[in-house]
Amino acid sequence: MAKGYGVLLVARGCHQNAHQVEIAESPATSDNHIMNIEHVALNVPDPVAMARWYVAHLGMRVLRQLAEAPFTHFLADAAGRAVLELYGNTKVDMPNYAAWDPLTLHVAFHSEDIAKDRQRLLQAGASAAAGITVTPAGDEMTFLRDPWGVGLQLIKRARPLSG
Repeated sequence: MAKGYGVLLVARGCHQNAHQVEIAESPATSDNHIMNIEHVALNVPDPVAMARWYVAHLGMRVLRQLAEAPFTHFLADAAGRAVLELYGNTKVDMPNYAAWDPLTLHVAFHSEDIAKDRQRLLQAGASAAAGITVTPAGDEMTFLRDPWGVGLQLIKRARPLSG
């Protein structure tokens, strides 16, 4: 990363409070040790049903799955750019995602038609967590919960985050 490269720092967990800051070259990248996120994992009570719902209603596809406990499913988005791991590990306490504000944790999906996709997901078993809003930057978004309580964000950015 080049010195002086601008990044968005999200303050107080709210997209509307983003600030542009200057950062120095990262030590991790100065020796070409670039690391990319491989996946994000969620420990959930029913990974099989949840994976089925994400495939049917969010356009994800199964990359890999286990037929026995912890029933791990690796799901990729339609672009193959982001991977979500769903598993059910009973050796630890199961998070109560429904008790968490979606600003604490959510999985965000790009949508070209927020209202239409919101209604479609509500009919498929999601629940509303917020109405449709537009940020000062012009991003249109809404928050839902999947049938297991995990926060979902539908977002249509005025300016895409990347290329």
